Amino acid sequence: MLEVDKATFETEVLQSGELVFVDFWSPACAPCLDLLPEVEAFAEKNGGRAKFCKVDSGANKRLAISQKVMGLPTFAFYKDGEKVAAFSKDEIDMSAIQDKLDELLS
Repeated sequence: MLEVDKATFETEVLQSGELVFVDFWSPACAPCLDLLPEVEAFAEKNGGRAKFCKVDSGANKRLAISQKVMGLPTFAFYKDGEKVAAFSKDEIDMSAIQDKLDELLS
């Protein structure tokens, strides 16, 4: 997964010509760390179908706020510069996220 920050978010995510999955996380977030192996497996399984990025929200607070990230972890899909889907905290179910990825690519 590509690590992006406030300096690279626009280029790597908003201006990307492909579907982008972004993991907003923090090393201080226990649930984020618990989900890390699942997120990495999801990215590996779907590599080549979409672009996979992560944002350390602790180090990029203004970026997270600008993207309306209200809690961690938050996963979001971006397409054509717009956020088209987001999952946060209790909504995170990797099979539902896989279904959303498949839907967005169809």
